[in-house]
Amino acid sequence: MTDVTIWLALGAGIISFLSPCTLPLFPAYLSYITGMSVKEIKENQSLTVKKKLISHSIFFLIGVSTIFISLGVSASYLGGFIQGLLTGDTGLFIQRLAGVFVIIMGLFVAGWLKFNWLMNTKRMNFKQRSSFNYAGTFFAGMGFAAGWTPCIGPIFASILMLSATNPTQGILYTVVYVIGFALPFLIFSFFLGSTKWILKYSEKILKVGGTVMIAVGVLLYTGYMTRVSTMLLNLVQDTWLSNLGLIF
Repeated sequence: MTDVTIWLALGAGIISFLSPCTLPLFPAYLSYITGMSVKEIKENQSLTVKKKLISHSIFFLIGVSTIFISLGVSASYLGGFIQGLLTGDTGLFIQRLAGVFVIIMGLFVAGWLKFNWLMNTKRMNFKQRSSFNYAGTFFAGMGFAAGWTPCIGPIFASILMLSATNPTQGILYTVVYVIGFALPFLIFSFFLGSTKWILKYSEKILKVGGTVMIAVGVLLYTGYMTRVSTMLLNLVQDTWLSNLGLIF
C-alpha cells in the first residue's frame, strides 16, 4: 500500500494549500511575516523582495512542519502501541476504522457533510507590523499550524489516521504531506500574482480531493487498497520496461 499512499499524502498536502479557506489567506500570511503590505508585495517584484519572501516562507514552513511532523510521529507511535496491546486481527480493525474516518472526512472536505464544530478555528490577527526575524517567523509558522483553518484539519487528520494504520510508514506519510503543502507555498511566494486564477477553481479542487478521499476510505475499509497499489505498481513497471525496450 506504501507507494500509492505516498502519492495520496503528497496530493493531500497540495490540496490543503489550495483549499478555499487557505489560499485566500496566503497573501495576508506573507504580509504578516514580512511586514510588507500585500499591495507592496504584489507590485514590488525586485530580487531583494523575492529573496525576503522565500527566506521567510522557508522558516515559516519549518515551523509548520515541526507541528505536523510531531503529530505524525505521535500518531505512528500510538498506532503501533494499540496494535501491540490488542490481539487478533487488529490490523484489519484499525484499517476499517481508518477507512470509515477517511470517508467521513472526505464527505466534509467535498462539502457534502457539515460539522459546525470543525468550523471553529483560531486565526492570526493580520495587523500591519514590522517584519519578523527568522526566529519569529518560525514560531509564527508553529502558531499557524496549531490554529489551522477548517479545510486542512480533516485532510491532515486523515493522514494521521493512515499513519496510525501503518505505523512503520506513518512518519514518511507526514513528511510527504508537508512537502506537498510546502511546494505550492514556495512557488506562490515567488509568483504571488498566480494565486488569482487558481482561486476561481479552489472549490472544485477541494471537491475532487474530497472524492478521492472517499474512494481511498472505501478501498481501506474493503481491503482493496493493497490490490490497487500492486496493480498500479505493476502497470508503471510494465510501462517503464516497455519504454526502456523501445529506447534500446
